[in-house]
Amino acid sequence: MKQQWSSKLAFILAAAGSAVGLGAIWKFPYVTGTSGGGAFFLIFILFTLLIGLPLLIGEFVIGRSTQKNAIESYRAIAPNSSWGGVGKLGIFTCFLLLSFYSVIGGWIIIYFLKAITGQLSGLDEGRYGEIFAETISNPILAISSQFAFLAIVMYVVSRGVKKGIERASVIMMPALFVLFLAIVIRGLTLDGATEGLAFFLVPDFSTITSETLLYAMGQSFFALSVGVSVMVTYSSYLSRDESIVQSALSIVMLTFVVAFLAGVAIFPAVFSFGMSPDEGPVLLFNVLPSVFDQMPYGAFFLVTFLLLFLFATLTSAFSMLEVVVAAITKGDVNQRPKVTWLIGLAIFAVGIPSALSYGVWSDVLLFGRTVFDTADFLVSNILMPIGALLIAIFVPLKISKERLYEEIKAGASIGKRLFAIWFILIRYVAPIVIAIVFLDVIGALSFISAVAGAVFN
Repeated sequence: MKQQWSSKLAFILAAAGSAVGLGAIWKFPYVTGTSGGGAFFLIFILFTLLIGLPLLIGEFVIGRSTQKNAIESYRAIAPNSSWGGVGKLGIFTCFLLLSFYSVIGGWIIIYFLKAITGQLSGLDEGRYGEIFAETISNPILAISSQFAFLAIVMYVVSRGVKKGIERASVIMMPALFVLFLAIVIRGLTLDGATEGLAFFLVPDFSTITSETLLYAMGQSFFALSVGVSVMVTYSSYLSRDESIVQSALSIVMLTFVVAFLAGVAIFPAVFSFGMSPDEGPVLLFNVLPSVFDQMPYGAFFLVTFLLLFLFATLTSAFSMLEVVVAAITKGDVNQRPKVTWLIGLAIFAVGIPSALSYGVWSDVLLFGRTVFDTADFLVSNILMPIGALLIAIFVPLKISKERLYEEIKAGASIGKRLFAIWFILIRYVAPIVIAIVFLDVIGALSFISAVAGAVFN
């Protein structure tokens, strides 16, 4: 029997859990901090509404209409074609993403244990950077914590959709929002918090470059888990009685709320204590423990934040592993436990070089980047945009307009005018914008312009 979510709310919480992970809490703040603050946030919102949301609905249509995994869903719609490769690309991307994502998950577990035992309190400001460097450069600690994180993920996913992913998400997501609100309220009461709010909410477009646009688009895809067929897989467990448009809008709104809360929780605190918002990926591990330590009851709020961080990271990791497991098991619940653990162990093995990237393998560089940074750049800025572009092409090309309308209005009353807007966005706007931003950043547009200039001049 095909597994299904027990309710629309369970689906939204699980899908939002996939979206609200490192993309919103770890990556969004540091990318925003290094990309101009308010201007980046505004562009991220526009990309999410005009491209991310239409793509999310498109993935829901593919998954819900076929009730199949990430590979077979494309094959069911376009048989005897190579479109199944889009699903394979998504599976490979999720596999690679989880291999380095789990490394960060391991760091969070280490920091959570350190915070509980008081090892992150009462230190000199410079000591926090030293602790982070010591933590990520210790090969035994980095690898064992990565495995511990993946073991939790494998256990939950092995239990299936309802007993595993749904049950965990229904508990973790509401808890995440409660913890977030506690952190936000505390941050807004700090002296100098308004400067941090201004940095986050007031746009300064002089900081925007073509690379910033790519990062904003990549962040949108990362935040919604689109372009890797995660949402194709999750929506394949969704009943036809539920509205995919309403579900997509709910997920986007939750993503905006969490991104907003992340910015409001972090930037006022960072500015209040005179620290820099452009610290990059180490912002949450290096800067924030120091910030919390200077607050009244800071140890409690640090533990709270790290628990929130761990919940968000786990719910995203569930979806990545589920995509791979669902494609291999093809709905066979008896095979799920064994396949889950085998795939999880394979991901762990592939992720070991990333875990060692800041220690014994720090000198191993690919294209001038560590193994960890190379995997991150490949997933966020290459594979996700390519996957999103292919999905944007596939949906209007291989699914008739009439069938698309029937799928989208199932479970809700959606007018033809709204459908027409969505169709234009996914057929024309999304592929054109993705292609332009992607080609510009990789230098292809400059090359094309140079060739055209040589031909016509």
